[in-house]
Formats: sequence, structure tokens, C-alpha cells
Amino acid sequence: MYYRRKIDDYLKKWKEDPSHKPLIVKGARQIGKTESLLHFAKSNYENVVYINFALEKKFINILADGYDVGSVIKNITLADPSKKFIPDKTIILFDEIQENPDIATTLKSFKIDAGYDVICSGSMLGINYKKIHSNSVGAKTDYEMHSMDFEEFLWAKGYSQEQIDSILQHMLDNKPFNENESSVFKSLFLDFCVLGGMPEVVKIYIETGTFSGTLDVQEQIRLDYEEDVRKYAEGIDQAKIIRVYRSIPAQLAKGNKKFQFNKVEKNARSREYTGCIEWLKDAGVIVECNCLQFPELPLKGNIVENKYKIYYPDTGLLVSALDEEAQDDLRINKNLGVYKGALYENFVAEAFVKQGFGLFYYKKNNSSLEEDFFVRTQNDLIPVEVKSGNNQSKSLAELIENRTYSDISYGIKLGNFNVGHANDIYTFPYFCAFKLKEYLKEKFSSDTVINKK
Repeated sequence: MYYRRKIDDYLKKWKEDPSHKPLIVKGARQIGKTESLLHFAKSNYENVVYINFALEKKFINILADGYDVGSVIKNITLADPSKKFIPDKTIILFDEIQENPDIATTLKSFKIDAGYDVICSGSMLGINYKKIHSNSVGAKTDYEMHSMDFEEFLWAKGYSQEQIDSILQHMLDNKPFNENESSVFKSLFLDFCVLGGMPEVVKIYIETGTFSGTLDVQEQIRLDYEEDVRKYAEGIDQAKIIRVYRSIPAQLAKGNKKFQFNKVEKNARSREYTGCIEWLKDAGVIVECNCLQFPELPLKGNIVENKYKIYYPDTGLLVSALDEEAQDDLRINKNLGVYKGALYENFVAEAFVKQGFGLFYYKKNNSSLEEDFFVRTQNDLIPVEVKSGNNQSKSLAELIENRTYSDISYGIKLGNFNVGHANDIYTFPYFCAFKLKEYLKEKFSSDTVINKK
């Protein structure tokens, strides 16, 4: 069974645009790129030519006679005569292009020829994307794909768009969820935290109605990521990359979640791990949250170098990396225990990235003021606090009330409570995080101004 993904609507709009360019779909492995692209292609084209460079080595040399459309098609049909090319009715899918990045050079020719639609895809693992980009400047469109978000998970569970949009409406109307709504969405949210959004994991859960077998798949995905480090990482100590990746759960369990290399290896220094973080980011298997120099706009250019937090882009993979006792407790009792704050914070980071937000936080040098995340609208910087308990939000109140922080007029608090609003702080349950961008867009338009007290 195919589960609806957000890329589906994007691909339809891409095809309907008469001036659309060849498309490159990026993202980590096993997030569902190939399945979504094949579903789209088979549903919208009379003829589909699918080439997987990782599995079909016979196509590696299709560029031997040049990058023009005619030469490429000739060599494809030489390698496999069953491949047919019908002008204006054919889509060509080049998959696993990290194995043959020069294929991107052909996109200029395919854009000019325009007789065939072309989509390239591949994991970021090992892709020299700068090379791909330079070879196809002006001839392509990029799309960043992620594992399933909470909305896609709800679609897979059979919830209607009307039911899902009711979450946003509660936020916009400042209307608390009733006991039944709150109970249902909290339970679904906790399931999603444990599972994450890897399509194979979600599929097992949907089809069996249990967590049975999901951990095995998650652990295999993490092992595959590590294997790809060994396969693709060049010029960097592969063992160090793997040590960084494995250290993230323990880093997040600390009270101070700032990433520290001495927690990766005793007495380690950042210079000894040069390139490891960047490689994992490019691979799409971690996301970085940068520390702001000062909580003000603009955000870009306002960060402290070498001070950041690191999260997994899929909270389910983080859960699968915990010790066995914690995993069992989570799956059986949904007890987040010692990792509660880390898991909720990772989920919010994941939700923000999947909405297109950058990740930023702030911590004053004397630790007297710190905030988990910041997002922005046209005019406002908005601190977002993730609460694992019911303790007071002193930093959030300080940022809102203090005139020193002139770009901040209100804040958002996500936690285990209902919708509410008091003292310029908007509170929402955790499960609302995936709707935050839509909420801000509708609630605070560009002409909305909230004055400091």
C-alpha cells in the first residue's frame, strides 16, 4: 500500500508548470524517495524509464559519447533495448545519482530539448553536491525530502485532512482541546515519537498495529548509515564520523545539550574532528541547531561559531539508539524517563526542519538566560520553549518583557498541556508543533505589530 506524502502535491504542481525544469530530489536514504517518485511517475505518465545507478551498473557508462539527449538515450537503449522513449509522454527517473554524479551535467540538455521530463534522486550520503550543482546551474530545481512528519503519519493512520486541520484551528482560535481530542492526539504523538517517520517502520506499525519488528528496522537503518560512512567518506577519519553519530543520544541526555567533542572521546578537541559534523549534515543524518550571538534579527550571520546542538532528523532513530531498557520502557509504557527532555526537544527540532525552519537557540555565557529554539515571522523573532515538566518559563518571560530584546514581543511554549494564552505566551501541546509555520502565517500577518510592554 502506498502512503500519501507531501512530495506528491509538489510533484503534481511541478508537472503542471509548463516551464518546469529537471528536478533533483535530495534527502537521506530510506526516507521514501524512490517509492514516491515511482508512484508519481506511474500515475502520471504513459511511459516510465527508471534507472538505478546503484543496482544497475550497466548504465554507469551512458555518458561515454557526451551529455546531449540523443547520445544519452542511445547509450541507455544499448544497455537495455527494452527501454522506450516516447517524446512528450515519457519521464526518466535517474536514481542513486551519488553513484554517477556526472549525470547532472545532462540536465542542461534535457532542459533545452524539453521532450522528456527528468527527475534525479539520491541520498546525500557521499554525494559531492557542489559538483552536481555546478554541473547543472540554471537547469534544475531542487527539492529537499525528509522522513514522514506527524501530518503524513496521521494520513497513514487514516485521519482526514479536516480532522488534521482541526488542530490548526484550535491553535488559531485559542480553543483548548476537549478531553477526548487531547487523549487521542497525545497517544498518536507518543507513538510517532517512538516510531519516527521512516516509511518502512510506519508501514510495519500500521499493518500490525504494534511496535513489533519496528526496532529491528530502525537499528538496521542506523547500521546502514554507518556502513555508508565507510563506503563514501573520503579524506576524513571514518571512525571519528561514526563516533560522533553514536554520541548524539548521550549528548542530548545532558542538562547542557551543547555538542561537546570531549563527550565523543576523552580529551578530544574539535580540530581533531574537522569535517565530521559537516559530512554527517551533508549526508542528511543529523541536523544542527546554531547558537545565536544575541536574540535579535536577522538570524543568519548572528551565530556563534563552534557552538551548537545536534539532533537526529528522525526522533524514532534517536529512540532506537537508546539503551535497551529505555527502548522497552518507551514502547511498552511510553515512559520517556530520563530522556524526556531530549526526546521532546528532538521532536520539535525535527518538526521545525520538516517545515523549513532553520534551527537556532540562545544561551547567555553566564547561563542566566537560555532558550530552546527561535523562529521568525516577517517582523518578529519568536522564542520557542520546549517544556518536559511544569516548571516556570523564566527565560521566556524575560525575553518577552525586557526591552533589551526589541525584536521579541511574544513567545510560544510547547509541552504536556492544553492550548492557552497568557502574558504574551502562547501555549500548545507537543503534537501541535508540526502546524507552527501555518499558525504563524495565519495568526501574525506581516502587518501585525505587537508592541513591547
